[in-house]
Amino acid sequence: MTFYVDTNATRSGNGEKNHPFKKIGEAAAVARAGDEVIVAPGIYREYVNPKNAGTAENRIVYRSEKPRAAVITGAEQIKNWTQYKGDVYLARIPNGIFGEYNPYKTLVSGDWFIAFYVAHTGEVFLNDKSLYEATSLEDVLNPKVYEKSWDKEFSIYKWYTEQDEKTDETLIYANFHGKNPNEENVEITVRENCFYPSSEGIGFITLSGFKVCKAATQWAPPTAYQEGMIGPHWSKGWIIEDCEVCHSKCSGISLGKYKQPNNDNKWLKTKFKDGTQTERDNICQAQIEGWTKERIGSHIVRRCEIHDCGQTGIVGHLGGVFSIIEDNHIHHINNKQNLAGAEIGGIKMHAAIDVIIRRNHFHHCTRGLWLDWQAQGTRVTQNIFHDNTVPLKEIGKENIDGLGEDIFIEVSHGPTLVDNNLLLSDYALKLPTQGVAVVHNFIAGSFTAVGRGVDNGTLTKPAPRYTPYHVPHRTEIMGFMTILHGDCRFYNNIFVQQKKRPFLEQLQEECKDAEWTDANVVCGTIPFDKYPTQEEWLSQFEGYCGMGSEPSDRYYNPLPVWAAGNAFFNGAVPMKKESDAFVDTEHKVEFSISDDSGKITFKTNVYEFLPKGKVATISTKTLGEAFESEQKFENPDGSEIVFNEDFFGNARAANPTQGPLENSSGQKEFVLWNL
Repeated sequence: MTFYVDTNATRSGNGEKNHPFKKIGEAAAVARAGDEVIVAPGIYREYVNPKNAGTAENRIVYRSEKPRAAVITGAEQIKNWTQYKGDVYLARIPNGIFGEYNPYKTLVSGDWFIAFYVAHTGEVFLNDKSLYEATSLEDVLNPKVYEKSWDKEFSIYKWYTEQDEKTDETLIYANFHGKNPNEENVEITVRENCFYPSSEGIGFITLSGFKVCKAATQWAPPTAYQEGMIGPHWSKGWIIEDCEVCHSKCSGISLGKYKQPNNDNKWLKTKFKDGTQTERDNICQAQIEGWTKERIGSHIVRRCEIHDCGQTGIVGHLGGVFSIIEDNHIHHINNKQNLAGAEIGGIKMHAAIDVIIRRNHFHHCTRGLWLDWQAQGTRVTQNIFHDNTVPLKEIGKENIDGLGEDIFIEVSHGPTLVDNNLLLSDYALKLPTQGVAVVHNFIAGSFTAVGRGVDNGTLTKPAPRYTPYHVPHRTEIMGFMTILHGDCRFYNNIFVQQKKRPFLEQLQEECKDAEWTDANVVCGTIPFDKYPTQEEWLSQFEGYCGMGSEPSDRYYNPLPVWAAGNAFFNGAVPMKKESDAFVDTEHKVEFSISDDSGKITFKTNVYEFLPKGKVATISTKTLGEAFESEQKFENPDGSEIVFNEDFFGNARAANPTQGPLENSSGQKEFVLWNL
């Protein structure tokens, strides 16, 4: 059955084409497996709470009649502003508009949120641009530039909120710098979610072609109920496609965890168990309570534009397993820098088991992609990453976690595969992890945190982070182990040292003894200089007879590292044991990336200087298996991967070209993405 919705209808009907519903929520209350909901253009100021699930054979489809013309928003327009003083206006808002959830009484909070940042979950928007919250009225009356913001010029547009208990009103003061808010489009967020089932298990739903924006979402750490503006809420088989997702206070799309009342932000609330231990508890409890491949995950997020969210574009823990995230444009995430903590990125996923992240464009994010814990069977392929390191001219050592990089892989045992990508930010890969293969990439940034960042923040006690690994291609836990480091492979990559920013070089010197990162800015495999070859590592076990042997560190020493077929330019440095490294000290390699209305063009002269026919085709057989999980670098169905296709899916030669672009003709310009 097909239901129709049109906000412009005179009055709500029965959902027939000639008598449409006025609200999407009316259709969501009655749509069942096999039904389709067609939504006419217009602004739908409502929370859509799908009541029923589809099935694998008969999905429930919610479709915008015209792409992105139907807008689901958590915001309301405010037109009762009165001038308070100068450019500052005051709006008095009756609290009845908020129902049970008032975003201007609710602070952003949760595990791994940096608590000295004071922020409400509500937002104020001027012509679709989010103003900056202040902590006092004085800061609104006399605003100062917020130096950490990526958009300093707009950071003087500030707002402040307080409650009038006598009148039961929310008061919002805002500085509009000469604009009359009653004549502009000024909105405030009033709803927590936009399209999100309140119940678990509402699976097999398609959301297609909508603009979804402006929700007062809460911080979404892995040890809490993870919410977003859009999300499947602990179910299976959603498709979110062709949508614009923007201006969530915290997260745009959540593929995340359900609520465990006994273990929800437990670290913050009780403080007695470390966050790492509560996360382990979360994972084990989820397995007991039905976290399986048959019930959870297998979602698809495709062809969406996701931007201007405060915490993440896509967030997930446990609930995103076996998913595909493809062909999305993810940009300008956390640029206001008004939220801070260890859960920020274009995508931030824990337990991305067998998740494929391909053909996406990540840029201008406070880190592009963060894979934390259990990146087992995860493949990151054919993506474009650039401008994901802070653009500031300086940053204090205390803020090193907010430097940002293209990809951060943390305390996972792998196998994690990074292939055929362009990694163009100052920092390419942050690698406090093991079990990673990096194949056929163009890498213009450095590797950081190699051999670091895997312990908890103790002073005198040993506190290694033990993280789980799983039955291959399943959720069931096989065991827990700390990170030994190493177990990494680098094949057929192009490394190009870009110009080093002076303040990053200074930060590297300041961080040389830091636990969490070395802030290294030298491009190349050199951070793995001291790691053993496979032969050196195996030699520790020669003559070893097992039980009864003398005590040894052999089980806890770093694991071997492999590298072959890589090319290094502009001063990029290979590790010493990389015997066949091609190091060009003669030529100057240049590269640039430009965006002309969605046409992304990459230019480089590197293909003039690469050696021809010098490297071999890489495959699952070459890469072997990750040490701890004993799982091969293979497809989710267990089949072999042969790296015989490039970034575009074009066939490679038998002796392929290094990097993501198979180019034997010396081509200098490539259109990577064309909207």
